[in-house]
Amino acid sequence: MSTGTTKGGRGKGKSTKSVSRSSKAGLAFPVGRIARFLRTGKYAERIGSGAPVYLAAVLEYLAAEVLELAGNAARHNKKTRIVPRHIKLAVGNDEELSKLLGSVTISNGGILPLIHRALFPAKVGKNNGDIGSASQEF
Repeated sequence: MSTGTTKGGRGKGKSTKSVSRSSKAGLAFPVGRIARFLRTGKYAERIGSGAPVYLAAVLEYLAAEVLELAGNAARHNKKTRIVPRHIKLAVGNDEELSKLLGSVTISNGGILPLIHRALFPAKVGKNNGDIGSASQEF
């Protein structure tokens, strides 16, 4: 009889601790949960093993990007807490994120500050071709 620590005769014992797919990939977003959502969402008949890892990495990158810009907006407004207004300002001021999230409504985000160019006062006499005051011609 063997005096090993394994029970049964096959394979190694369950002495090793299970490691999540998120930690294997070095991600904070849950790879297993995203894999479950992909399976139950019926997006395709078969889901590859790398697809949820890739999708989790992309979502984590986008979240980090938005949070970094929103943190900068909060710091600019002398606040220590990120509120939806800061997320709206961050997304609106970034060209690529604005294109990606252009049709998204952020609740309690307000609107982006914008004054149309036509409403600014006209600059008079900057170029030689501009006509200045008519009374000064003589």
